[in-house]
Amino acid sequence: FLNINVGGKSFQIACKVAARYPITRIGKLAVYTDPMKKLKLCDDYSVQRNEYFFDRDPSIFHYVFHFYRSGVLWIRDEVCPSHFVEEIEYWGLHLKYSQRCCRILLEEKQDELSEYLKIQKELEAELEPLDSAEHFEGKCLGNFRKKIWNLIENPYSSVPAKIIAVMSSFFVLISIVGMTLSTVEEMKHKIGKKWMEQVEMVCAIFFTSEYLMRLISSSSFQKFLRAAFNAVDLVAILPFYIQILFENLDEADTLYHEELHKMENVSKLGKVLKLIKLMRIFRILKLARHSTGLRAFGFTMRQCYQQVCCLFLFIAMGIFTFSALMHSAEHDVPGTNFTSIPYAWWWAAVSLSTVGYGDIVPETVVGRIVAFGCISFGIILNGMPISILYNKFSDYYAKLKAHENET
Repeated sequence: FLNINVGGKSFQIACKVAARYPITRIGKLAVYTDPMKKLKLCDDYSVQRNEYFFDRDPSIFHYVFHFYRSGVLWIRDEVCPSHFVEEIEYWGLHLKYSQRCCRILLEEKQDELSEYLKIQKELEAELEPLDSAEHFEGKCLGNFRKKIWNLIENPYSSVPAKIIAVMSSFFVLISIVGMTLSTVEEMKHKIGKKWMEQVEMVCAIFFTSEYLMRLISSSSFQKFLRAAFNAVDLVAILPFYIQILFENLDEADTLYHEELHKMENVSKLGKVLKLIKLMRIFRILKLARHSTGLRAFGFTMRQCYQQVCCLFLFIAMGIFTFSALMHSAEHDVPGTNFTSIPYAWWWAAVSLSTVGYGDIVPETVVGRIVAFGCISFGIILNGMPISILYNKFSDYYAKLKAHENET
């Protein structure tokens, strides 16, 4: 017999049984005749008790001990997959010795653990700032840039930093409200328009100052430009300056071109200016910088993009299927709106979403049966991903909040 002590627990394995597996660690102990080779396989050896000592986990060795007795490596659900694989690799065993059902369960647990660790790492990176304090050591004006960085990027560092974070969110809301009010007819008059322009100028100056302070305090310009939040900040301030540029071009055209050409150019510039002004709506994304909920929502969308893509695929399949069925059922009805399958796409999309505007409705019995099937399919389809997305969102939000509080 081989007398083996694993972490304080003693086991006895017959040499004949262990020698059946000569490539394993215990099998080599049974096969080797050179004492020096045997000592290299274990952590210690007791001459008095003729016992080999291994400083390993005795609970996992129970499975190894059972393997030598039965020839099958059994795996229980409660074991940690990473720890189990590490231990059996030390003893020289392979997962091929286990039953297929046990191996499948272990691989599933390994995949779940890998996915969990990956998400945990990405969640920590979500709240990790672009720069840390040690990045400023040895840099030009390092202490000064570090103070600016803490003031702008770390609202928990001081009271002024909190005030700036609150002001940033306040100016975003003021800018969105100002853009909304500028479309009201009463605000398009001279006085109202002047007030809106002044509000827009103040907001643009604040956003520009904030962006430049972030740019100056960044330890790496490349990382700064690649960061998503900084791209949002740039999109938030560019429309204001592009609008000023186009307005100046418009004034130059009125001085040097004929009247007809001026009218055409003003019309083109007006359309471009409307598009540029509309880009200001992206300023609301700046709230995500200081909102854990918005970050959790964006993180959920990134993690569940496969499920979301599957949902859109099923919606597209439903639209094509039910629009074709509805066109077949309704195309002979006089005055029908289902004149072709593309014309029926809108009805199918609205019905699948269970909104049902009622602007296009079937008139025949067969058409109503198809509509009922479309609505039923939409209810089932919309109910499938909601629970998955909500559960993941609540989980990610709780983890982000906990990590934020710890930080």
